[in-house]
This record gives sequence, structure tokens and C-alpha cells, in this order.
Amino acid sequence: MQMRYRDIASWIEAQIQQRVWQVGDRIPSVREMSRLQHVSPMTVMRAYEQLEADGWVEARPRSGFFVRPHYNKLAVDALARPQAQSQWLDTHQDVFDVISASHKGAYYPFGSAFPDPLLFPMQALGRAMARVLRQSSHPDHFTILPPGDSGLRRLIAQRYLRQGIRVGIDEIIITNGAIEALSLSLAAVTEPGDKVIIEAPAFYGVLQTLERLQLEAVPVTVEPETGVDIQALEHALASHSISACWLMSNFHNPTGASIPAQRRPDVVNLLATYQVPLIEDDVYGELFFAEIRPMPLKAYDTQGGVLHCGSFSKQLAPGFRVGWIAAGCYAMQIEKRQSVSSLAVGAPNQLAIADYLKQGGYDSHLRRLRETLFARQALIRAELKALLPASTRISQPKGGYFLWVELDKRIDTLALFHVLRPYGVTIAPGALFASDGRFNHCFRLNVSVVGRQKTGALDNRPSLEGLKQIATSLSALSVHSTVTTEY
Repeated sequence: MQMRYRDIASWIEAQIQQRVWQVGDRIPSVREMSRLQHVSPMTVMRAYEQLEADGWVEARPRSGFFVRPHYNKLAVDALARPQAQSQWLDTHQDVFDVISASHKGAYYPFGSAFPDPLLFPMQALGRAMARVLRQSSHPDHFTILPPGDSGLRRLIAQRYLRQGIRVGIDEIIITNGAIEALSLSLAAVTEPGDKVIIEAPAFYGVLQTLERLQLEAVPVTVEPETGVDIQALEHALASHSISACWLMSNFHNPTGASIPAQRRPDVVNLLATYQVPLIEDDVYGELFFAEIRPMPLKAYDTQGGVLHCGSFSKQLAPGFRVGWIAAGCYAMQIEKRQSVSSLAVGAPNQLAIADYLKQGGYDSHLRRLRETLFARQALIRAELKALLPASTRISQPKGGYFLWVELDKRIDTLALFHVLRPYGVTIAPGALFASDGRFNHCFRLNVSVVGRQKTGALDNRPSLEGLKQIATSLSALSVHSTVTTEY
């Protein structure tokens, strides 16, 4: 009998460690577990008492046994995880874990890649969708093949013109979000086995796309304060046979860095000199904090070598999945590729966004959004500086909604993620943004999010309690680490 109750206790402990049962979950009752395991209630009770003594569960009068945070073991278990190796395949599960945790029950989803949903004009978009559905009675109206709805493409071209950038309607292809825009662009200018310059750290979607297309990454360093290292970029171009370059010009994910305005022509000219197509990922370009929008690299393109990719997902309608490419001379090639892959973008989504843009409220919405993001960044950054060790480096982007946090190099933020998760707090650990472990001591933090109360209701305030939990968890992780961390 003694071994049997220990077996049950070990089995439930393993389930808690594997997150089958999470903090706050009620485990099966004594009677139910007795029936499931074909043992006496007394055996189950002894197992539960052992779990309670070890700190895995707690008894609540008249309610049963519930999973409780078990800090020491969670920290040790997280530290025991092998660090990311040089193969990107090893981090796929970590990417899935962060995405899943940030969208399933997290009270403070700082690890999310999307802005706070409360910041979008969902009612106005809903009215736009209702209008286009009501007004579109002809079936052909909803059969919009590549390159996409001409009305939406015209509106996008007009926004380019307001910046002084000449982009014809025929150059614009509507896509299923930014990832498809970037993937189609990359596929159009490369072949399997080619080398592609990417940023380091790099958005994990970049790494996944390169793996899917069987391309080799050549990383170039991005500094949070100064953006991409142009000397390193030139060295990579001179040292390798490069087929394409993928850069985020504005408010880079994850660091928030932007290429300084005076250096943008140099970047475009350098790549043109080596005849390397530039895929410009500019999905955050509208989220600037200055008076005017920073000019994209596309503005300095005189040879047609820049494929400019944008999206409405980060500033208007994430669930609509509508992006685009200003593809220039590659437009027809990309259009054909899209026709044999995803076929088309959902027509109602295209038409609804076009209708919303024509109503004239988009720029007003963007102004409000930028003001909110600026205020939240300032508040959360100040709170982090007060809570985290003095040696911590925290970026200060001029737009977007990410902060890049650099801790002592002996801290593993993937371990920190796993320690935080039972408390409903997520971060995006640095291991997600490189395949060589060089950013394991860093993490990305989404400053747009608000807290979610434990009742499930949104708490429309910056998530200061979640930040305090990050600081507390970091301190505990340092204490329980086998290596003493000094600041």
C-alpha cells in the first residue's frame, strides 16, 4: 500500500509539471481518483496528503484539492531544461509554448506578439463588414483573386503617395497578413539553399520562414539604440553570395530599433550595389511616436530592388489577416505564386477594410493608438527600471509596442518564462529570436497589454502587478540557480 500511494502522488506531480493540471485547477476528488485507480479512498487520501506536504496541492474546506504554485521545484525544473542548440528546430516547441500561453488564460500576456485588442475600432470594423455584406448581392463580388480588391489596392497606393512614394496600383498585391507577404517576396527572389541576410535578434517568424523555404540565414547584428549594423551588413554582402536581405526598418521586433533616417539611403544603395533584393518588413511603421511617419526604405529605391511589405494586423484589424506587398517589378511573379498557394485573401475582409478606410476615421484611430502606446511604454518602462536590477538594459523605442530587456548574461529567460507561466504572466524569451543562444539572457515585453482579472474580465490598466511578478520571479530564479547571479 505504501508504494501504491507514492505512485499516485508521483503520477499527479508529473502531470502538474507537464501542465496538465495548472495552478488553481481542482484535481480529481478522492472518490473519483479511488475509482479511476482502483484503490481505496484511504490510499488516495495518503497520496494527496503527501502532495500537500510537498507543496504541490492545497486542501480547501468543502471544495477538494487544488494545484498551488510550487516555486522551488518549478524554478529548478526550468533551470534543468537544456538550453537551445544551434538548430532552429529545437526551439519550435518554445515558440508554440509562448504563443499558446499568451493567448490561453494568461492574466498578463507580455509575451504576446499582438497589441491589446481593446485598442482596435472593432465596432466600426463590424459596421463596415455589415455594410459590405448587405450591399454585395452578386456572388462574383466575393470572388476576388490575386492581386486583390482594386479598391483596397488604390487606397493603399494613395497612402504611399501621401508620403511622396510612387507606387502604382498594379505593383500592390493583397496577402493573407504580413507573413504571407514576406514569404511570397522571399520565395520570389530565392531558390532552396540560397543565403539570406536577416537580423540578429530576428523575429521568430523569419527563422520559421527560412526553414520552410530551405534557405540559409546570415545574421547581422541589430542594436536597440542604433538599428542594424551597416558595417556588419557590408561585411556579410562581401563575404557571402547573398540572394536576399530581410530587414525591419521601423520598430524592429523584438528590439524596437529603427534604422536612423540619415542611414536609410546608405542601406538601400549598399544592397543595390551588390544587386541584392531587399525585403522590407514594415508592419510597425504606422506606430511611430514622432510628429511624422518615418520614411520606409522603399522611398529611397531607384532600381526596383525593394519589396515593401505592410499589414493592417498590427494597427487596425489583427483577425482580418490582410497585408500587402508593394512588389514593383516582382509583382507578376508573386501574383502567380500566390495563385497556386493560398489562391486568394478573404474577400469580405478586404472589402470591409476598404470600406472602413473610405469612411475617413483611420488616421484619427492611428493618432489615438500611438498616444496610448507611447503612454503605456513610458509607464511600463519606468516601472521596470524601478523593479529590475540597476544593470538591466531596457530599450526605449520611438514607436511600436515592444521593449527589449537585457539581463545579466547568466540568467536564462526561457527558465524565467516557465517560472512565470503558472502565475498567468508571460514573456517572450530571447531563445526564440536566435538559433545560437546568444540572446538567452534577454526577453521581449509587449507594453500594449492590459491585465486580465482572475474572473476573466479585462482590467483596463497597464499591467503593473504582472511586472512585479516578473521582478519577484527573477529574484527567486537567481536564488535557486546553481550559479549565483551577481548584479
